[in-house]
Amino acid sequence: MVIAVFGRSVSENRKSVIRQLFESLKNANVKVAIFEPFLRSIKTLLPKEFQALKFTSAEELKALECSCMFTIGGDGTLLEALTLIRNESIPILGLNTGRLGFLTGFSAEEVDLAVEMAIGGTYLIDKRSLIEMQGEGEPFGDFPFALNEITFHKKESSTMITVHVNMNGQKLNSYWADGLIISTPTGSTGYSLSCGGPILMPESQSFVITPIAPHNLNVRPLVIDDSNELCVETVVRGKNMLISMDSRSISYPASKMIIVRKANFRILLARKPDQTFLKTLREKLMWGIDKRN
Repeated sequence: MVIAVFGRSVSENRKSVIRQLFESLKNANVKVAIFEPFLRSIKTLLPKEFQALKFTSAEELKALECSCMFTIGGDGTLLEALTLIRNESIPILGLNTGRLGFLTGFSAEEVDLAVEMAIGGTYLIDKRSLIEMQGEGEPFGDFPFALNEITFHKKESSTMITVHVNMNGQKLNSYWADGLIISTPTGSTGYSLSCGGPILMPESQSFVITPIAPHNLNVRPLVIDDSNELCVETVVRGKNMLISMDSRSISYPASKMIIVRKANFRILLARKPDQTFLKTLREKLMWGIDKRN
């Protein structure tokens, strides 16, 4: 068994989690592969005589044939790990040392439990759909996918943009706004939610189209079946707009047409059997809690 570990920064609140994770993995006597840039920053935190494999790319990770991957951080760290996992069906056990942690299935206090479940394979899997972008010049390289959302955003701070959206060859709408979010069910609790979009259950086979600060107040978020293909064209005052896929952003010519569709693979998120999506909503959004007491 080979278990991968991915992380980014080594802040003070993560050091104890890192020490505990690798101590538990060492005691479990399993092979461990660590993202090489992360390994360089945590060498002093590893147990004595700890031997680790390394990977720096999706190809190297694939060759290791890992059973699962731990991510140490918040949702942003987990999203970055997807660019390495891609369509390899490697379950992700997220150890949350960040803030809200909607995607990470284990808290910083549950390291030993997470390792036990990783070894025994007793975790449950949520299969999450992704969104795919197709544009001229492959602007996001060989991984044009997002777990949360794709966002089209103005680049000039003082002007709106116009986003023309066709669905399956038929005009849907022209949005005059600061931008437009096309979200998966997973991303419905993220940026889309903060812009007034609805929360979708993870198993919902849907996209949410959510305008950002629309000029027309009668324009509202729209839920569509994720089997639909969207064609997006933008009009801006300058030459370029911003496109974001999860935490990755690029400047892109506004005149270029972009196709948005559902990806043909899914990401596997590991969780405890008792950590349902409804429980996560109640805990993270503090539903049912009377703050007056």
